[in-house]
Amino acid sequence: MKVFRQALAIILLAAFFSNGNAAENPSSQLDAILQHVVDRAKTESDNDRAFDQLYSYSREKITEYRNGSGVLKKRDDKIGAHQPRPASQPQVIAIATADTNKTENAAVSDTHSNVHGQAFKKNDFLLNQDLVNRFQFTLAGHELLNGRDSFIIDFVPAKKDLPEHNLKDRFINNAAGRIWVDGQDYTLTKADLHLTKQVNVALGLAGSVWKFKYGFERARTDDGYWFTKNVNWHLEGREVVVNRVVDFHETTTNLLKVATVAAR
Repeated sequence: MKVFRQALAIILLAAFFSNGNAAENPSSQLDAILQHVVDRAKTESDNDRAFDQLYSYSREKITEYRNGSGVLKKRDDKIGAHQPRPASQPQVIAIATADTNKTENAAVSDTHSNVHGQAFKKNDFLLNQDLVNRFQFTLAGHELLNGRDSFIIDFVPAKKDLPEHNLKDRFINNAAGRIWVDGQDYTLTKADLHLTKQVNVALGLAGSVWKFKYGFERARTDDGYWFTKNVNWHLEGREVVVNRVVDFHETTTNLLKVATVAAR
């Protein structure tokens, strides 16, 4: 069910950054930091493109489907191998899959789901003032993450009536969690998100999601490029009339630099 699948990705949020300098006006400080985040987000496509041109890597995606009692009913395992290509050619990840009989939009059953593990694309959300206004942010502290100082930001839905024009708005307005932001270049490096309340799809007739947790972590190469090291999400809900639990795990391994560029 296409709408149900799209709902999974919608609850992922854009990243925001704050430091802990109490001497500054909190409002003006936040405005300035958010602008830094917006500026950094504009470079993500260039970062991803350069990384794919320089590095080979392996990527495994595992999706496990359980029934409402937690019994494993199906497991999809995909392994991809990326090799850099010239900039004029599209980047391709060759996929080997253990699920050769998947049928899109087939009838939902205890052993078949139209919910599939899909990596969320960072660029699917554009940082804008509307999104900023939907949350309250709290600086929770800072810590070393992979040897780099990182700021920790907690966020919850804003305590006000939030606009709901579509399914996307319903998910975003009910999401909360914690993010980690690199203290040097404002890159979102880690996130743990969850739904704060049940979200219905098509007024509850097509499905409902009552529990969803999502997390990812990124790593930085020695030459300054960021890549997603792992992604995990857990869903509990109802797809049409079938209760199910879905777990998704994605890992990137065997990173090897195979090309060079001028120093950054």
